[in-house]
Amino acid sequence: MAVTVKECLELQLLEVEMLLSMFPKRGELSLDEDAVPSIQRYLRNADGALPPQLEYRIALDVGEAKVKVELQVLLPHMYPQVAPQLFARSDALHREQQLQLNTRLASHFSSLDSGDLCVCEAVQWVKDNSLPFLENSKTSSECASKEVRVKEMLHRMWIYSHHIYRQELRKKIFDCAKKLNLTGFCLTGKPGVICVEGLRENCEEFWRDIRYPNWKHISCKHVENMETEGSIDNLRLFHGFEDLQFQAHGDYGLRNDYHMDLGQFLEFLKQHQSGHIFQILFGVEGKLSDN
Repeated sequence: MAVTVKECLELQLLEVEMLLSMFPKRGELSLDEDAVPSIQRYLRNADGALPPQLEYRIALDVGEAKVKVELQVLLPHMYPQVAPQLFARSDALHREQQLQLNTRLASHFSSLDSGDLCVCEAVQWVKDNSLPFLENSKTSSECASKEVRVKEMLHRMWIYSHHIYRQELRKKIFDCAKKLNLTGFCLTGKPGVICVEGLRENCEEFWRDIRYPNWKHISCKHVENMETEGSIDNLRLFHGFEDLQFQAHGDYGLRNDYHMDLGQFLEFLKQHQSGHIFQILFGVEGKLSDN
């Protein structure tokens, strides 16, 4: 007999309850406060729209030194009938070691039979298998410190959203950019635009974080990469992370139907050597008025 979405979501909630009992301390298991209630509401009334996919993070201590490794979990609605999306990350891992660790993790779980809850097994696998990668990362770091010149890559992401209004969402964007040492800006209103620039792994982590748990109507429209033998700070177009709020057209006030003055936005882009991005974001060539 075919398994239903409702049955899968019930199993997901049981697994979360088990994980919360395994990781009861604050910060060990990070879960959006509305994630479980939204699934419970759906289970009470399965005729409504599907809830957001369940997403959470588990902070693990690995080895005697108790190095922090975070397991990020995203569950499709039909998990455990389909595989979960799992990603392990740690500030102690270089990009190459992190890639190798996640390749091994994906390979291991692709060999398992579907239909069984497996996040607890993933937790144990990360605990048992992360240490060699952490040790290799430390060795690589010591070797790299002896290099006279190391090439670095500046990564710049241009992100488009239908709109950005909510105060808590804007706070999350700014807090995340600050934590990851990213410069750029957030254009509030309709449409909403975010630019972040910094190390590639930090930009990619920002992109994962702001979409958590499930931000609809958002896409990364364009990515730029530039390599330098000096500091990537010399390649940055922005000196901080700015809050852009241009005057809206009309007398709408701060409502969810007001549009930002894109002429002012185009002028801002040109001031930061990025006028070409306007067409990439909006599909039309930007022109300034002859005032």
